[in-house]
Amino acid sequence: MKQWIVTGLTVLVLLGLTACSRADGMDQTPPEQTTPAVEAAGDMNGAVVSQEQTEYISAVPEGYFAPCDHAGQVVEITYDSRDYTAASEPAIQKTAYVYLPPGYDEADEDTRYDILYLMHGWTMTAGDFFDTAQSGIVPMLDHMIENGDIPPMIVVCATFDAQNQSQGFSRSVEELSVFHRDLRENLIPYVESRYHTYADDVTGEGLQASREHRAFGGFSLGAVTTWYQFIYNLDYIKYFVPMSGDCWIMGTYGGLYQPVETVDYLEQVVADGGWDGDDFCIYQGIGTDDPIWDQTDSQIQEMLGRDLFTAENLHYAIIQGGRHDIDACERYLYHALQTFFGSEEEVR
Repeated sequence: MKQWIVTGLTVLVLLGLTACSRADGMDQTPPEQTTPAVEAAGDMNGAVVSQEQTEYISAVPEGYFAPCDHAGQVVEITYDSRDYTAASEPAIQKTAYVYLPPGYDEADEDTRYDILYLMHGWTMTAGDFFDTAQSGIVPMLDHMIENGDIPPMIVVCATFDAQNQSQGFSRSVEELSVFHRDLRENLIPYVESRYHTYADDVTGEGLQASREHRAFGGFSLGAVTTWYQFIYNLDYIKYFVPMSGDCWIMGTYGGLYQPVETVDYLEQVVADGGWDGDDFCIYQGIGTDDPIWDQTDSQIQEMLGRDLFTAENLHYAIIQGGRHDIDACERYLYHALQTFFGSEEEVR
């Protein structure tokens, strides 16, 4: 079942690559994606990359996908939101799913938890990452916590789609581009007023003060969504995990077509916010057999050449032979969460 869904997702993504148009209204089909021949860190698709910032990441231990003796629980929530794609912004209700770690006690207000907000890709829904028929993320989290790889933490699987149903590519791109408002105005306040995170309260000041305990990640179009959170919600979030996707602030496939302008924009966001290189950490994941390789690698190569993005705040995680699927997401998350919140804090 898992393999069928993953394969189907890959095919749909490839169809989306050839079917959609750029943000400026011009039809633009990306050039054929290349498969890089990777021989050594530092020589990638003809470009020199920093070995200090680039890593070919290992697989998740197989035992982490087995049921765990100490298991967390997944709770479905419904929260009030708005359709930010409509001029009138009508009120709607949206669905999300919350992973609560083993031993989570609602009555224990003294124990605080790091939190990750996780966004699905195109044709997926909010619950797919936590569906054990499709994904091993829930047992992986259980084992990581049980084995001390990461402290107990909360993970929220959300959706950019107002109906939590598969939509056409253009509609999904429209919705994800405004999801930063839903996250900021509705989802974070709802979740963190009910569960024990590091936020003392859900005022702007309380969420800004707790940003070092908050992460956002996403896969495919969820990775595109992740880059929007870096741009619009950096004051609430320190850690970012874009998996198999680039930044589209300059237009669709901006990492491929406009890497210089895209990275210029990201640098300006940091400067305009009064931030510096110690105030954020990006863990970018991509596989060498992923059809999104070119557009992702093009942007990251440009970032690696800038002074702002250092080994302390930009980690380029590559899976040799990795594809555009949930298996790859499991591996990116396994390594990223340890980098962000693990006991050996490479980047903090």
